[in-house]
Amino acid sequence: MPMRFDRRLLPHFEWVLPLIVLAICGLGVTSVYSATYTPGRSGFPPLALRQLVWLGAGALGMLAMLTFDCRRLDRRAYVLYALVVAAVLAVPFVGDVAGGSRRWIRLGPVSLQPSEFAKLGLVIALAHYFARTPGAGLGVRYLPIPLVLIAVPAAAILAQPDLGSAALLVFVGMTMVVLGGVRLRWLVALALPGIAVAPVLFQHLKEYQRQRILMFLDPTQDPLGAGYHIIQSKIAVGSGMMWGKGFLAGTQNHLDFLPEQHTDFIFSVFSEEWGFVGAAGLMMLYLAVLLRGMVIALRARDRFGGLLTLGLMSIVFWQVVVNVGMTTGMLPVVGIPLPFFSYGGSSLFCLLLGTGLVMNVSTRRFLF
Repeated sequence: MPMRFDRRLLPHFEWVLPLIVLAICGLGVTSVYSATYTPGRSGFPPLALRQLVWLGAGALGMLAMLTFDCRRLDRRAYVLYALVVAAVLAVPFVGDVAGGSRRWIRLGPVSLQPSEFAKLGLVIALAHYFARTPGAGLGVRYLPIPLVLIAVPAAAILAQPDLGSAALLVFVGMTMVVLGGVRLRWLVALALPGIAVAPVLFQHLKEYQRQRILMFLDPTQDPLGAGYHIIQSKIAVGSGMMWGKGFLAGTQNHLDFLPEQHTDFIFSVFSEEWGFVGAAGLMMLYLAVLLRGMVIALRARDRFGGLLTLGLMSIVFWQVVVNVGMTTGMLPVVGIPLPFFSYGGSSLFCLLLGTGLVMNVSTRRFLF
């Protein structure tokens, strides 16, 4: 039986969240345009055009998420999780290499990054698990299954190697463990052995990963080498001052001082062009997304819907924190895109699918 939208839901359609999200996406496309624009060359930059196509596909996917009851995901949570983990595990065998890492699987004319879909799969699986627990005050016996669900895709992604996505998966997973009701003291007890073996784990990181951590502590050690990215990014953010230099007028960007300006460091591009006012406005839009998500979670008609919404919002929260933190020098440089903003088809598409699921939870709370 084909999926279709129930017309009884139209009076309760969730329009606030998608409007805010699409506003961020629109700013993102213009920033990708600026980051990839070459003065004197006519035509629309190809990467900006691709981002626009992915935005269209993601918007359709977002609406498609409204055509079924999200409780179907609850019943098939572990199946979906197994599929995305299988895709992640297949990357070393069938994936494409780019930038020294094997992270993408090519399907015809497009390349998909399974680690982005793994975030959605993990959130759905953990929401399914904790929806069947008593609630707050959970003990240590409720931890083994969530830890396994987090560890399997995180370890596979780390082996690609993709430290940023693996770390983000852990952040999102542990956030859901806390929201699911596990006592914080048990998580602290689990973290202590990890902290103790951190020096050993540091020695087993890739050389470029160790350099990123060391340069975070003191980028001036190697200002023309490993510390170059952080220094130039901070210069770009600071040079925007209060009002910015204006659209297409960022010198750090167009003189190629900024690395990966259309992906990891796009916040630096935006801050240079629009200044503190623009950057603060963008952060307010993200805050509006998170607050709206929290309202939807509180109004959800069941525990699964509430946890699903909070988990999807945690993806947005942690990506903003990590991306803005690394571009301003407050966190080590890792490959985490700014959600709905950075260039990247898989990331944008999955985030818009997640937005559609949150809209589903909001809209269908009126239908029993």
